[in-house]
Amino acid sequence: MEWTNDTVVREFVFLGFSALAGLQQLLFVVFLLLYLFTLGTNAIIMSTIVLDRALHTPMYFFLSVLSCSETCYTFVIVPKMLVDLLAQKKTISFLGCAIQMFTFLFLGCSHSFLLAAMGYDRYVAICNPLRYTVLMDHGVCLGLVAAACACGFTVAQIITSLVFHLPFHSSNQLHHFFCDISPVLKLASYHTHFRQIIIFMLCALVLVAPLLLILVSYIRIISAIVQFPSTLGRYKAFSTCASHLMIVIVHYGCASFIYLRPKSNYSSSQDALISVSYTILTPLFNPMIYSLRNKEFKSALRRVVGRTISLPH
Repeated sequence: MEWTNDTVVREFVFLGFSALAGLQQLLFVVFLLLYLFTLGTNAIIMSTIVLDRALHTPMYFFLSVLSCSETCYTFVIVPKMLVDLLAQKKTISFLGCAIQMFTFLFLGCSHSFLLAAMGYDRYVAICNPLRYTVLMDHGVCLGLVAAACACGFTVAQIITSLVFHLPFHSSNQLHHFFCDISPVLKLASYHTHFRQIIIFMLCALVLVAPLLLILVSYIRIISAIVQFPSTLGRYKAFSTCASHLMIVIVHYGCASFIYLRPKSNYSSSQDALISVSYTILTPLFNPMIYSLRNKEFKSALRRVVGRTISLPH
C-alpha cells in the first residue's frame, strides 16, 4: 500500500512480522505467555517490596521503581503487537504512533538514568557505609528518580517533536512492530542532516552520560572492595553489584546497537529482532536477575506469602 505524493500520511502499517505470516498465531501465544509472566513477576516484586519492611531500603526502592518502569514499558508496546499478530490490518494512527514513540522513549531514557542512580546507590553503600542512611535518605532517592524522569521526559519530547514535524507523503509501510525512531525516519519525505545529528546526539547523551557515571561508580567500588580484609566481605559486596552490572550490560548493549551504530548499517529485520529482546525478554529477565536470585528478597517473599496465607478468612 503506497500513498500518492500529494497525500499526507494519516496512519502507518506495521510490517515487522510480515515475513513470518505462517507463524503469527504461534508468536502470539509465545509473546502472550512471556508478557503475562513479566507482568506477574514484576507485580510480585513490587508487592513484596511494599509489604515487607525489611526491604524498605534505597536499593529495593530503586528496584521497585525499575519494576514499575519495566511494566509500563512493555504495556506501551506489547499489547498492540499482540493485537497486530492476529489482525488483518496492522495499522496505527499518525497521532497514536507519535504517542507510542514519546512514551516508549520517555520510559527508556528514564530507565538509563535510573540505572545510573542505582549505580550511585551501590557506590555509597559500599564506599560510605557509615553515612549511607544520611546520604541516601528518602528525599534523595525521590529526587534521583524525579531527575531521571525529568531527563527522560525532556529527551523524549525533543526527539518526538523533531521526528513528527517532518513531512510524511510517500510510503506508510513501517518495517517494524512499533514506532521506533529509525523506521519512522525512513518514511519521512525528507529530513535534514541537522535533525539527524540532534537526534543522534540526544541518543548518545542518554546512553553515554549515565554509562560514564556507572563506570566511575564501579571503579570506586572495585578499588574499595579489593581493600576489604575478609574474603566473605568481598564476595557479598561483589554479589550485590553483579545483578546491577548484568542489567547494565544488557540494556546499554542492545540500546547502543540500535541507536548509535552508523546509518549505513541499518537493517529493519535485524532491528526488529533486537527490539524483541529489549521490549519483551529484557523486562522478563531483569526482575529475575535482580530479585528472584537474591536471598534477602526470597526470604522477604516467603514472609509475605506466609502472612497472607495465615490471615483469617
